[in-house]
Amino acid sequence: MSRWDRIRPWAALLPPPLAWYVFQLGLGSVLKVRCAPVGNGLGLGWGLGSLAVCAAAMAIAWPCAKPAGDQTPPRAWLSRVALLLAAIFALAIAFQTLAVMIVPPCVG
Repeated sequence: MSRWDRIRPWAALLPPPLAWYVFQLGLGSVLKVRCAPVGNGLGLGWGLGSLAVCAAAMAIAWPCAKPAGDQTPPRAWLSRVALLLAAIFALAIAFQTLAVMIVPPCVG
């Protein structure tokens, strides 16, 4: 097993939460601090970029998620967790992107 195969599940676990965190903080600062509208494409582009990061993490984890024989190794379990985590964060990013496109800046 190569070094990349050993770290593949871990490499798939980290990007989705980081993408969501950067998405949350980045667009939050644009909306709240500067009170600038992001419906002109910035919010959609940022959301699609964050979703692409989650999709890349899923592509990294997918080959390791299959069980090996009768026993499922911890690597396969960790890869399944990475797939689930990427899906959950992609859903959160998608809903937040939709909210950014609908809700005007500086409401309330």
